[in-house]
Amino acid sequence: MGGNVDAALEDANGIPDGLTKIKTHATKEREVCTDDSGPPMRAQTLEQLHSLQKKKSAPSTPRGTPKGAASPLSDLERQRQQMQSISASLASLTRETGPQVIRGDPEKQKTVDLPRVVFPVRPNVSDSALKLTHVLYNLSPAELYELAIKYEKGTYITSTGALATLSGAKTGRSPKDKRVVREETSSDDLWWGKGSPNIEMDQETFLINRERAVDYLNSLEKVFVNDQFLNWDPEHRIKVRIISARAYHSLFMNNMCIRPTPEELEEFGSPDFTIYNAGQFPCNRYTHYMTSSTSIDLNLKRREMVILGTQYAGEMKKGLFSVMHYLMPKRGILSLHSGCNMGKAGDVALFFGLSGTGKTTLSTDHNRYLIGDDEHCWSNNGVSNIEGGCYAKCIDLSQEKEPDIWSAIKFGTVLENIVFEEHSREVDYSDKGVTENTRAAYPIEYISNVKLPCVGPHPRNVILLACDAFGVLPPVSKLTLAQTMYHFISGYTALVAGTEDGIKEPQATFSACFGAAFIMLHPTKYAAMLADKMKKHGTTAWLVNTGWSGGSYGVGQRMKLSYTRKIIDAIHNGSLLKSTYSETPIFGLHIPDNVEGVPSEILHPENMWVDKNAYMGTLKKLAALFKRNFENFLDYKVGNDSKLAQEILAAGPQ
Repeated sequence: MGGNVDAALEDANGIPDGLTKIKTHATKEREVCTDDSGPPMRAQTLEQLHSLQKKKSAPSTPRGTPKGAASPLSDLERQRQQMQSISASLASLTRETGPQVIRGDPEKQKTVDLPRVVFPVRPNVSDSALKLTHVLYNLSPAELYELAIKYEKGTYITSTGALATLSGAKTGRSPKDKRVVREETSSDDLWWGKGSPNIEMDQETFLINRERAVDYLNSLEKVFVNDQFLNWDPEHRIKVRIISARAYHSLFMNNMCIRPTPEELEEFGSPDFTIYNAGQFPCNRYTHYMTSSTSIDLNLKRREMVILGTQYAGEMKKGLFSVMHYLMPKRGILSLHSGCNMGKAGDVALFFGLSGTGKTTLSTDHNRYLIGDDEHCWSNNGVSNIEGGCYAKCIDLSQEKEPDIWSAIKFGTVLENIVFEEHSREVDYSDKGVTENTRAAYPIEYISNVKLPCVGPHPRNVILLACDAFGVLPPVSKLTLAQTMYHFISGYTALVAGTEDGIKEPQATFSACFGAAFIMLHPTKYAAMLADKMKKHGTTAWLVNTGWSGGSYGVGQRMKLSYTRKIIDAIHNGSLLKSTYSETPIFGLHIPDNVEGVPSEILHPENMWVDKNAYMGTLKKLAALFKRNFENFLDYKVGNDSKLAQEILAAGPQ
């Protein structure tokens, strides 16, 4: 009976009552139901579908071939030459000529037989010569994100899109583990001995460490290679190659160096300087000159740097800065540890200052263009930024205090050793749980008012910043050329020491050329170059105290930032040059009698001290500290003449 009911509910076409007929497209060959919601998918398998998702990179802009010139290289031949250069960089100096290298991620090429570079090997062959080393070459930030998150523990994406990662046991530089090879081509030029940051090592020890680093890198299935530039001035730029084991390091250097265009990369060729970053692997403590498991070694003759035993990325940045401090002066170009900005009228200012002096805050001005925040060159062409990015401190970072840095922390930025909330991934910049030295590395174009390209005309002003916790230096003073050299070599600021029995004492600190850890030549060499360029281009130097007034730390008060900004504005607009000046005792500094917007009484520091005798005693105490520090630099001679050092000394406190 049920069958009869079902039959009764069907119409003549056999469709159940209440249901509409499904429309189909029939062909004469086959009558089948088809999905007409879109064109049919070309892929027949999931693998093919995934391959369709990624579009191959477009070829770079073709160049016209000059008449009579050879045809341009094919993409295959250019890649072969590129891999050959990288293989040569990774060559063992005692065994293989170079590893077998192939470009690309090994996981994506397991079944693909791509052309590779194979060198004839020497008789003593190790297993590393029999395996392929995959080269991940100049990857994009997106590619590096994927690899870092996949392979590097402790790597996450924060709420703003930045990549948070850890630098391992070392969360800062290791200056006592940095070595420079003492060899015949550079030894006579470098600064050695008391006060120098250059700790020597011999060529043989360097080669032992180099071999250790290369062996480690060759043992890996994949290595990251960055080919990039230093110095925005195209006439004086340097080609650098960084070979590393971590995507974090590759992304960091992608941000910090100048990124080549595809066309520039095609013509890159062999580098001028190479970094071997084997930081995950320690040095051999039994090797001569080694004092810990960390070693950062510079060889200026071989144009190479080796990193063992530290994954802190700042070693690469500052190692290259040291190299520039050697190479650029050899070309008559002054290398500088400074900030630099430019007014809309084209007036350039250089800012020098140690940590806590306000260099970052004062060189960041929305009414002026940022050329760079840390490393510059001054050549006959003007000033140029050495780097392609910024490496900013993050501790206690806030949107209100540092809006530019805050806005720059987004996709592509590397955040080192920060702490974030587990669920939201929001960063807590006040948390020092990993280290106080938390950092952000981002491309310089992430700053909204950047000047691109990062070059400018010759500076109109040089501003030396000091946070004087003794409270005796004036808020601003104009320097003579000799005084500029003296205070540039001194590199003074004062730190506030810890509390002991309720008494807090300021502590003077000096860093030659405002970056003693990175200079390679005697400080007087850089100071003389600075004075020469200032004289040639009519540049004025100023000493600006952002520290205390009316007494030392604990008695006086910190200089108001609003007053310091008014002083900097007066320097930029040229009005301070029109002021009348009076000279201070002991230091012989020239103080303007008035600055627009600044109370005239604070310009002369003695006016702000209630106890004038205490002021004079503290001034003499600071002068003695300057003199004691400057004893490190009195041995400088030009040939057999030490006259320059004596002239500079005479410009100091008397």
